[in-house]
Amino acid sequence: MQLLFLSKLFQFRDGPAKGLRFGSSPEISARPVASLWSYSWVQDPAEDVGSEGRATPFWFSKYELGPCWSALQFPAVFQGKEINKNPNLLYNMTLGFDIYNVDFGGWSTLKNPFIWLSGQSKIPNYTCMRESNSVAALTGISGITSAQIGTLLGLYRLPQLTFGNLDPVLSEQNKFHPFYQIASKDTSLANAMVSLMLHFHWNWNCPEDASLEWLPGHIFDMTMSEVSYNIYNAVYAVAHALHKMILHQTEKPLMGNMKGRLPSSAQLHPFLKKIQFHNPVGEQVILDEKDKLEAEYDIVNQWNFPEGLELKVKVGLFSPYAPHGHQLSLSEEMIEWAIGTAETPHSVCSESCGAGFRKSPQEEKAACCFDCALCPENEISNETDMEQCVKCADHLYASTKKNQCLLRDESFLAHGDPLGMALACMALCLSTLTAAVLGLFVKYQDTAIVKANNRTLSYILLTSLIFCFLCALLFIGRPNTATCILQQITFGVVFTVAVSTVLAKTVTVVLAFKATCPGRRMRWLLVSGAPNLLIPTCTLIQVSLCGLWLGSSPPFVDTDAHSEHGHLIILCNKGSLTAFYCVLGYLGSLALASFTVAFLARNLPDTFNEAKFLTFSMLVFCSVWLTFLPVYHSARGKVMVAVEVFSILASGAGLLGCIFAPKCYIILFMPNRNFLHGFKDKRQR
Repeated sequence: MQLLFLSKLFQFRDGPAKGLRFGSSPEISARPVASLWSYSWVQDPAEDVGSEGRATPFWFSKYELGPCWSALQFPAVFQGKEINKNPNLLYNMTLGFDIYNVDFGGWSTLKNPFIWLSGQSKIPNYTCMRESNSVAALTGISGITSAQIGTLLGLYRLPQLTFGNLDPVLSEQNKFHPFYQIASKDTSLANAMVSLMLHFHWNWNCPEDASLEWLPGHIFDMTMSEVSYNIYNAVYAVAHALHKMILHQTEKPLMGNMKGRLPSSAQLHPFLKKIQFHNPVGEQVILDEKDKLEAEYDIVNQWNFPEGLELKVKVGLFSPYAPHGHQLSLSEEMIEWAIGTAETPHSVCSESCGAGFRKSPQEEKAACCFDCALCPENEISNETDMEQCVKCADHLYASTKKNQCLLRDESFLAHGDPLGMALACMALCLSTLTAAVLGLFVKYQDTAIVKANNRTLSYILLTSLIFCFLCALLFIGRPNTATCILQQITFGVVFTVAVSTVLAKTVTVVLAFKATCPGRRMRWLLVSGAPNLLIPTCTLIQVSLCGLWLGSSPPFVDTDAHSEHGHLIILCNKGSLTAFYCVLGYLGSLALASFTVAFLARNLPDTFNEAKFLTFSMLVFCSVWLTFLPVYHSARGKVMVAVEVFSILASGAGLLGCIFAPKCYIILFMPNRNFLHGFKDKRQR
């Protein structure tokens, strides 16, 4: 019986080798290639194999092997002896092997396997050799080479066992000749390595062009490797399958000329598919990939003793079957890092970055070398050695230590705040005072000073000022959609009424003096009340602007998480700033027009002239709103709202005080002058 076995060897420099040798040879070059090895377990036809004992090895193919020979062939040689000595396995059979060299690439990959199957002949399906007893082929380590060899072996239905790492591609039955992969599932190996690195806070620090060849050879474990162990299990798998097949054949009567012949290799497939056994070290071996179990990994620590003595001690286990987060178990107290120290080695050249900091790589240095940078504004890191900080949500803010996100406090100009309370009291007091003045003017409506400048316009102005003061209350309290819209619309409309009324009063003063001059024809304008038409006209224009504002981009409730640390400011967004400044600009143009007309009429006769008071009131009004613009844009949060409320109250108070304070003084404290002759007496003096 024969087995084919594939691995990496060294290419022959000369022709066929002269004998079987162990170790290195000067006739072998140092370029690694793939080689095909075959192991044969054959019966010696020269010996009679009876019921007493086994036959001895018949022959070994004579090929010279390179330095890799002992690493992968010793398991097979060892197993051959082990199986030969086992009286319960393959009774009356002896194991041997053939070795073939195969290079990578095209025809050269299949050349020696083809020769093995047909002898030295280059004619397919013809062999010049005696009858072959081949039962299986062992191939590896490369899955690509195994697949290429499989295209040839599949023609002969020769079972093929691969001892490289488990390759899911080779399991696709519709693409490749059936493979039996010996390796256990190693999908959790990467998780095991990562878990160990994370446990000790280590990094993968090797550079891109790094190689294990840089490391001294004496640090590697020279015991049986994973590939050797797979070979070990592969040979045992074939032996067990062959043993079961022979037992099965003995239980069935053989027909005719089939008697005395060994079973064919094709008959081994069903037994290999179902084979399950425990190898001599006690581990279960399963070839069916559906039933393969995930491997568990022992974590071994090497203890060093004087005189070069070493001892490997199991210090932990990685089990993929354990719950997530508990797959790795370690006994750190048993770990010996180096002689004379119990400190865990660090894989970094910098100290760890604590919470609130992130790692900042150092230029032109390894990944383990870094600086610790404080997290940016409103970002945190709550773990050690974080690569990036995490940004807090808008309703949260970073603590001063930048290690946790805290809930922001809502901030707005509330009625309970001292500032909000003061402004609300001012608005109520001013509106009450304005209402009192209106009541005073109504009570003394027939007096000369009330009649002097169109008492109807005075009533309209006082009423509009009451609403101006009250509209300031819309800016105080928690904003909502309704108040955000009413704030700006009410402010724009009522102040337009107030300023247009001042403009109408100013025009009335001018027309009154123009109409008293002989030869003038403007009396009809004064009598018809034409100046009063300025109020609805100007107001209608402002209402149209506000309508366009609401139709295009109305004000809405917004939040500001950046102006005040630890606070979420709730405010009214103007929506369209262009519309807001159009409303404010139109109001300013009316105020400027009123100021200009009043300033030109300031030198008219003093008895009935309030042009000076109107001029001064417009000067105060314009000064307040010109000061408002830069202060408003420099303020943030509820202070910005307070500036707007104060400007509303200050400008309204300026109109009330400058226009109506002198009249109220005369009405209340100098009633003797509140008659026409009183004005005449004053004029005569």
